[in-house]
Amino acid sequence: MSEPTSGPRPTLEAVAARAGVSRATVSRVVNGGAGVREVLVEKVRKAVEELGYIPNHAARTLVTRRNGAVAVIIAEPEFRIFSDPFFEQQVRGISRELTAHDAQLVLLWVEGPGDHERIARYLGGGHVDGALAFSLHNDDQLPAIVRRVQVPTVFGGRPGWTGPADEPAVPYVDCDNRGGARAAVRHLRSLGRRTIAHITGPRDQTSALDRLDGYRDELPGSAPDLVAVGAFTVESGARAMAELLARRPDLDAVFAANDLMASGALRVLREHGRRVPEDVALVGFDDMLQVAEATDPPLSTVRQDIEGMGRLMVRLLMRTLDGQTPESVITPTELVLRASA
Repeated sequence: MSEPTSGPRPTLEAVAARAGVSRATVSRVVNGGAGVREVLVEKVRKAVEELGYIPNHAARTLVTRRNGAVAVIIAEPEFRIFSDPFFEQQVRGISRELTAHDAQLVLLWVEGPGDHERIARYLGGGHVDGALAFSLHNDDQLPAIVRRVQVPTVFGGRPGWTGPADEPAVPYVDCDNRGGARAAVRHLRSLGRRTIAHITGPRDQTSALDRLDGYRDELPGSAPDLVAVGAFTVESGARAMAELLARRPDLDAVFAANDLMASGALRVLREHGRRVPEDVALVGFDDMLQVAEATDPPLSTVRQDIEGMGRLMVRLLMRTLDGQTPESVITPTELVLRASA
């Protein structure tokens, strides 16, 4: 248990005296330096806890050349960030992993084009050690910004924008979107469904394009009118489903590119008197439990480890900050079957 903290703030020298080591040893342990024997590390940590020592951030920054902060940039408007469970899960994974590395999360989001210059000034001002950016669109300015201000960055999602997409040194974390989509459509075909529609995400995001490609891998001759474009929201899934029913009332299955759009599609199918799965089988993507298990019937979907991908982004960034050149990571997906298909 730490001692009362009334009186002068404990110093590095006081920690060294309590631990029975040199001031330099305490400094290396506190600032994450290497070359200290584990037995001494434990003595220093115990002394820090007993005295309630709090490292001086300014001094630590001079030693480590790090601020202990990471910017998390979400290229979506505020209403999307707080209404879509995907962002909640990914930020949770990022936050937990940053905490494990004793780093602070600074959340930034892009409401419109005018926000890019504000973010560029912030990143270029030396406030953070690196950045994590996800949900980017192909015409987004963020990749050019982080390259211009030379902030180490890890991207969430396969790059699809001009420039960094061709640079192997740009690390990113993504899931096997194409393989997951293939598994979803293959399952629908195994059920005997022959008129399988697809609700895509935005065509300027690689995750949506990869899932569309997976759909086409399994159905290379599918008619264009069996594909409708959504925006990864409940409302867009409902609109796309209404379009599909108007164009192809004979459809007997739907693969939606995320769970939110699938839930919107399910609502419209019910409004049109279509039973799920008896008349129309339905599969989503993400396996966000607060969506997939709340629908009636519960949603069959493709699972990606959203929180785990957030953790991986942090780990790649930390390796970059340590001078390494980490390779990008593609995580596996898994088909999770429930009552909708």
